[in-house]
Amino acid sequence: MAGGNWTRVEEFILMSFSSLPTEIQSLLFLTFLIIYLVTLMGNSLIILVTLADPMLHSPMYFFLRNLSFLEIGFNLVIVPKMLGTLLAWDTTISFLGCATQMYFFFFFGVDECFLLATMAYDRYVAICSPLHYAVIMNQRTRAKLAIASWFPGFPVATVQTTWLFSFPFCGTNKVNHFFCDSPPVLRLVCADTALFEIYAIVGTILVVMTPCLLILCSYTHIAAAILKIPSAKGKHKAFSTCSSHLLVVFLFYVSSSLTYFRPKSNNSPESKKLLSLSYTVVTPMLNPIIYSLRNNEVKNALGRTFRKALGLRNGIP
Repeated sequence: MAGGNWTRVEEFILMSFSSLPTEIQSLLFLTFLIIYLVTLMGNSLIILVTLADPMLHSPMYFFLRNLSFLEIGFNLVIVPKMLGTLLAWDTTISFLGCATQMYFFFFFGVDECFLLATMAYDRYVAICSPLHYAVIMNQRTRAKLAIASWFPGFPVATVQTTWLFSFPFCGTNKVNHFFCDSPPVLRLVCADTALFEIYAIVGTILVVMTPCLLILCSYTHIAAAILKIPSAKGKHKAFSTCSSHLLVVFLFYVSSSLTYFRPKSNNSPESKKLLSLSYTVVTPMLNPIIYSLRNNEVKNALGRTFRKALGLRNGIP
């Protein structure tokens, strides 16, 4: 990266929310800390309950467990460093640390897109082919679908991160964001990035819109199947199994699409930070809440797990 007038960047400075007053930053720290802890506890609880309770060993909860793993990884990559910058412990991040953070951010983000599409396919099979559901979604098929959901993150994250950090950087090393995301880091590049921006747009279409179209296709068939159910009770039950997933999909796709379709857009950095907060911090917290509060099976399993844990603690057989 050295040569000519280029400056070798050894570290970046995360500006985070430094433009806000100290009191507001302290309030944000407390808010995000609570959200972070709730996210870790909620998703960990989903993982433990779906593993421990035999009633939740169906494909639906297998994929939900995978989603919780992704959300925990997503948070661990971003939130701890963001909390540190809010308290001004250390606003710097090394060149390698920035690249690593970006790599795993894209890895988990891309995988979540495909996992949400896989979960939609699972609901499609459950509602449109209920008699063959157990045969179609057997253990081997589940494993293949999970691997297929986790794999795309590797090539996408590798190409995006390697390419971006191969550019020369000059001038300021201040990243106007709370983590090393592609658009704010791209602004620091001192080279023609037109080809990279085209790649970023195409990549967004492939890894965001393609799974989104698969989800729409699945739910189109699901809606048609639900409308054919004669009883209102049957329709409500079928829809309730999909509503949680639809809400999670909506929250994730809307905010991420608005952020990444235009890498160097004229949108203010502050508005992009707010959009980023919605799918990097808020949505991972909401997922376990949505799936537990809107799902009687999960609520019942949580009750059984707590009663069993309390019984063992008190020596009750």
